[in-house]
Amino acid sequence: MPRTIGSGKRYHLITLGCAKNVVDSAGMAQLLEEAGYESVDRPARADVLIVNTCGFIEAARQESLRALRELAARKKKGQLLIAAGCLAQRWGARLVEEVPGIDGVIGTRRWMDILEFIEGLRGRIVPEPLFHIPEDGPIHREERGVLRAAVQGVSAYLKIADGCRRPCAFCAIPLIKGPAVSRPPEVIWAEARRLVDQGVRELILIAQDTTDYGHDLGMRDGLPVLIEGLVQQVPEVKWIRVMYAYPGAVSDRLIETMARYPQVAHYLDLPLQHGHPAVLRRMRRPANIEWVYRTIEKLRKAMPDIAIRTTFIVGYPGETEEEFEALLRFIQDLEFDRVGCFTYSYEPETPSARQPGHLPEEVKRERYERLMAAQQPISLRKNQALVGKTLEVLIEGVGDGLSVGRTYRDAPEIDGLVLVEGEWPVGQFLPVRITGAMTYDLTGVVEASPSIREQTSSPIPLITSGNFGLAL
Repeated sequence: MPRTIGSGKRYHLITLGCAKNVVDSAGMAQLLEEAGYESVDRPARADVLIVNTCGFIEAARQESLRALRELAARKKKGQLLIAAGCLAQRWGARLVEEVPGIDGVIGTRRWMDILEFIEGLRGRIVPEPLFHIPEDGPIHREERGVLRAAVQGVSAYLKIADGCRRPCAFCAIPLIKGPAVSRPPEVIWAEARRLVDQGVRELILIAQDTTDYGHDLGMRDGLPVLIEGLVQQVPEVKWIRVMYAYPGAVSDRLIETMARYPQVAHYLDLPLQHGHPAVLRRMRRPANIEWVYRTIEKLRKAMPDIAIRTTFIVGYPGETEEEFEALLRFIQDLEFDRVGCFTYSYEPETPSARQPGHLPEEVKRERYERLMAAQQPISLRKNQALVGKTLEVLIEGVGDGLSVGRTYRDAPEIDGLVLVEGEWPVGQFLPVRITGAMTYDLTGVVEASPSIREQTSSPIPLITSGNFGLAL
């Protein structure tokens, strides 16, 4: 006889990791709700518990394990606990060994099978965990009409591709996601139209490597082609933001496209990972530092107001003090607007794990602190240069007589904020005169004419894409 398992249709979905995971969770939520499932905020009320895990680095894996263990410890009779996403794909059966109480494991490449997977769990004869983690499963070939976007307010992360073909020695993403697979441009354009018709004003293009978009489709310089189509299809969109560009792949055509169209935010996320060629070669990353200098110069010449964000890894195996000092000089030379920093994370299945010269954690942490200390005065100077200028600010929250928003210079979750005097309607883009600067954030006042006050007399309703937890 089949094991007695509840057949209710209430689910609780927790999302961990990056914006790309948020989009996958939104896809699962859409499929569940179209099948009559209801999202609930409290795990105790749910029939199905799903954790969309992150498995990129050790800290993310531990966060995923904590979430799963907490749900497993409190799981009630008849509830199903499903591990989905990157750590599920990477660990498979090991995840069940680490967290007794997991009923099923579904990998990141087959999130679209979530409904059939739940039915399979409920129909089990033997109460053993089920696994659905094919290594060669298609990505974006069977999306079942799901909108591949996650909407937050009037902004939306729009996934244009998944997987990666880059050989970075420290990165497990190709092991988890597989090779790069681009979504057809006409599908993306149609989804953008649908999002804008629903009230979205900012489109954030995401993939493991946006600048590789279209390579597998036979497109040359596919990202600018995609952007040009977006501008034509949704000319009323306010900001089109490009994330996760790859060094060496920022083409002249991409720069020219970004500069030509006012809808494209003068913002580029370009993770460089290091500034010393020897370290970059060990990372199996592009090591032509001169290319970086030339490209940053081109970007700033074409768009003098561009905000350039990058990330670095410190404490990579074999990183000498001299190489780290070169990274500090690199940062001071190029004066990036936004800098994120990570200490190297040991990843057992990656080539970097076999490289000699792994550094103690205290050395990695000390270098992290020195790098961030070097960037802080640069960031402060950049912000101070904005004082007295008027920038458009997207209002995203209000309370206690203040509003919180972002400029085109700020991507959600990872960059700075603008604290605006007064409570203004969420979802509006307002002209804000910058009155103060901090290391990462700004303060300002709305330059409000009577017409602006009339336009913002009633708040714009927020658009949501499902009730799932978010940790970025």
